[in-house]
Amino acid sequence: MNAKQIRKGVQDEFQNFDGSCCHDGCFNRCFHDERHAAQATTYTVGTGATYRPFEFQTPSKEIVGFDIDLMKAIAKAEGFKVDFINTLWGVIFESVKNGDRDMIMSGITITPQRQEAVDFSLPYFAAHQLILTQKSLTVKGMADLKGKNVAVVANSAGDIIASNAFGKASKNIKRFDNTPLVLEELSAGGVDAAIGDVGVFAYYVTQNPDKKFNMARDEKFEDQYFGIAVRKGNKAMLDKVNSGLKKVIASGEYAKIYAKWFGEKAPVPTLPIK
Repeated sequence: MNAKQIRKGVQDEFQNFDGSCCHDGCFNRCFHDERHAAQATTYTVGTGATYRPFEFQTPSKEIVGFDIDLMKAIAKAEGFKVDFINTLWGVIFESVKNGDRDMIMSGITITPQRQEAVDFSLPYFAAHQLILTQKSLTVKGMADLKGKNVAVVANSAGDIIASNAFGKASKNIKRFDNTPLVLEELSAGGVDAAIGDVGVFAYYVTQNPDKKFNMARDEKFEDQYFGIAVRKGNKAMLDKVNSGLKKVIASGEYAKIYAKWFGEKAPVPTLPIK
């Protein structure tokens, strides 16, 4: 094979690689993009996909929800990829502590006790309690519910609030085993109001506009915050998550995701992000 044939062979190889792109300086960009894609790290995210609308499975087993969309946005902002793994709540903290998951995101409230076991990101969701009432009843707070029948999940934050306001033995407090049962009772007209988590309640309202429920927050309802947890001492991972979260909030993407899952009328919370 002579020099002319060798040159022709090399040219043919380049043309076969990607004739539509690799010319006029685009060739270097092609290889740069390939290297960049290959270097993108994938992190595993443990999530308990039974907590609608934060994380749940579609009939095709795809995990979707507010947490899922937000984590994808954080990953995109920081240039990494994520792989969501459905993880039982009972072992979710252990999964990140032993390294089976790089992080966990599952509507996890930041508490002092949990902070001893894992490191939390900056808060990404304000998880206060919310009052839902029938369309014929408008209230501003707990005082307006005196004498009304109120549904709560037994031993929940809502139960504590109602018990403190009306007495634990009050006949007006109707206790149920879970949130779906509370919402069913409210929908059926069996109670005047219900008290529960803002995320779940606000989502239910958006999914059932025909019910025309009213939403209210008592000024005494304290904020609790959800956070993304990583293994204790994993500062590199935590810094990436916090950086991405700040970018997503600053760009307005957080507000779009919030409106998607909780409705255009739901006020976007002001988070304590420094």
